Amino acid sequence: MTNETEHNDNDGFKRIRVGISSCLLGEEVRFDGGHKRDAYVVGTLSEYFDFVPVCPEEAIGLGTPREPIRLVQKADGVHVVGVKTVTRDVTEALRAYGEKMAGRMTDISGYILKRASPSCGMERVKVYTEAGMPVTTASGKYAEAFMQAQPLLPVEEEGRLGDPVLRENFIVRVFVYHRWQTLVTHGLTAQALIDFHTDHKYLLMAHDQNAYREMGRLVAQAGNRPLDELANDYVTALMTALRTRATRRQHVNVLQHLFGYVSKHVDAADRAEMIEIIDHYRDGLVPLIVPITLLKHHFRRHPDPYIERQVYLSPHPKELMLRNLL
Repeated sequence: MTNETEHNDNDGFKRIRVGISSCLLGEEVRFDGGHKRDAYVVGTLSEYFDFVPVCPEEAIGLGTPREPIRLVQKADGVHVVGVKTVTRDVTEALRAYGEKMAGRMTDISGYILKRASPSCGMERVKVYTEAGMPVTTASGKYAEAFMQAQPLLPVEEEGRLGDPVLRENFIVRVFVYHRWQTLVTHGLTAQALIDFHTDHKYLLMAHDQNAYREMGRLVAQAGNRPLDELANDYVTALMTALRTRATRRQHVNVLQHLFGYVSKHVDAADRAEMIEIIDHYRDGLVPLIVPITLLKHHFRRHPDPYIERQVYLSPHPKELMLRNLL
């Protein structure tokens, strides 16, 4: 069951449990006895996430400090071995620990991994030949096992969180996945599934319109298919669609759709201003938060029950300012 505590912001968001590589929180568990404390993670995201730290290398008994390890290509696949003690092979230990923790950490809604780590790296970790030459890249062995066991879980590396688009995409997925987990925990029904899909309509449209239409066809089967089977197909489509990064063009399309609900209630000057602001956003002259803020202003003056429930307008706490750079 998901562990939730109320967060004291005015948008009603709750703190969310998120897995993380321990070193990113400042824990001195690196091979050299140091850490890789990430200022954004500790200084900003910790206000909204309850982090669950894991250091797989320490957990499997390598100790701190320790000999560094790396990925090595062998005839039967990629192994994790000591840089100096090449006979020390911890491939199976890391894989098994990844599977074990994936089975235990079923209440997390996301995971932030340490970039370039042979255990925790999400992707593009250097793989060496047995002679010590870099030959290709792969995922860290713990991360690979964890992600295979929980394929829908939003996962990102701390280094990539410096990119505004990747950062917003990851955090959107975390909040949506958490909403889904909460829905399932409270008891999924056919109507609850329909309502969930309705609430996320425009968010999905911003990411993948084709997926949104396909998911609509899935939801239309509610009541005619076993609910567990339908829910599994739906959440798989949902989290796959949200991995697609929303583009400026897709956001413009959604903004125009939303404005259509209120345009008839505003005067000519307000309509012209809204159209101009959307055009400015399309041309890259203002960030996404500007047309969103203006839309919210109009909907406060002219409420629409259908729009009020749309997650797109407030998918994450405004204090994170994720849309200020999009």
